[in-house]
Amino acid sequence: MNHIKTYAYSHTPLHFDFKQTIERFFVEEIPLYTFTGTGNYLVLKIQKRDMSTWKLITVLAAATGLEERDIGYAGLKDKNATTIQYISIPKRVEKELNKNLTTEKVEILERFYNKGPIKVGHLKGNSFSIVLHDISAQDAKFFTTTAKKMQKEGIPNYYGYQRFGEDSRSYMQGKEIAHSGKKLKGSKEKLLVSAYQSYLYNKWLGQRVKLSKVIANNDIAEAAKKLDYPLELVKVLAKQEHFFKLFLGDLLMPYPYGKLTYVKDMYQSSQIFFQKKVSPTGLLCGDKVERAQSDAYHLEEPYDDTELNALRGDRRFAWIWPKEVETEYNTDRKKLTVAFTLPKGSYATTFLEEIGKFSLKEV
Repeated sequence: MNHIKTYAYSHTPLHFDFKQTIERFFVEEIPLYTFTGTGNYLVLKIQKRDMSTWKLITVLAAATGLEERDIGYAGLKDKNATTIQYISIPKRVEKELNKNLTTEKVEILERFYNKGPIKVGHLKGNSFSIVLHDISAQDAKFFTTTAKKMQKEGIPNYYGYQRFGEDSRSYMQGKEIAHSGKKLKGSKEKLLVSAYQSYLYNKWLGQRVKLSKVIANNDIAEAAKKLDYPLELVKVLAKQEHFFKLFLGDLLMPYPYGKLTYVKDMYQSSQIFFQKKVSPTGLLCGDKVERAQSDAYHLEEPYDDTELNALRGDRRFAWIWPKEVETEYNTDRKKLTVAFTLPKGSYATTFLEEIGKFSLKEV
């Protein structure tokens, strides 16, 4: 993961100080649906500090006597943050919960009843509020303009550095496990193999952003030469209004969700993409997943591992649009507070890195 990320935007880097701490990083889940108000499940809106979702589940299991698998959650939230997330438990253990949940790191903000449990992915997205320090008034102004521009034009949907462990190399263990042919044991092994899936996806996305940049920054003849593509193909690609170029056989998905379709007419698909109605998807290789076809398949194939069958494969939006971007600058303290919303599975740090143009991972 030590390779430099390919950024889509070409402004000069900004300077700011980012740290992911409970005082500076806030995230709140946006539920996928309204809870029914009746039913056998209790949904808890929980605020937690300095505690991962896994740890929260362990704490709730201990307080209620439930098995960890009986506790439902929509997404994993980081330890080093103040987070609000929704958790479901069977209603029958509410008394035990009230009696035994004593940690100060967890606060139940609201309770709802619901007919079914919460499952992974049951969320629309996440709202973030992040405090950046040591940023000049000029950079803060440019940050705001750029963030608003990205709200309109979108950003590449890379996995954040958090996905790859402390040393950024957990994907290598994941690759070994995936190639061992053994059945996966426990959530740790699944996490490692999915880090490997994410690593391959990020490499593919970087390559697609890079070739889109070549087309954006050069005339047609020069771009064709640099990419070693036929002139006619580059002409068609250059005609597309969107920065991120679509190829024949790319798999598109209606945005923010829907059924996959293949690109058959590049220009027509690109128009719909430009209108934010669809977005191209990248491969998370694994079992039972649709691969791209035609030209898009040749671009995807180097980042596809057909030996990875232990986990189910998936497609992930390659391009997303941040929403509800708001900023507030404190001149005396040189502090910028940034609020925004991202679709589920997208990383706040990816958005900040695309603006700042540097890695936020603390070395």
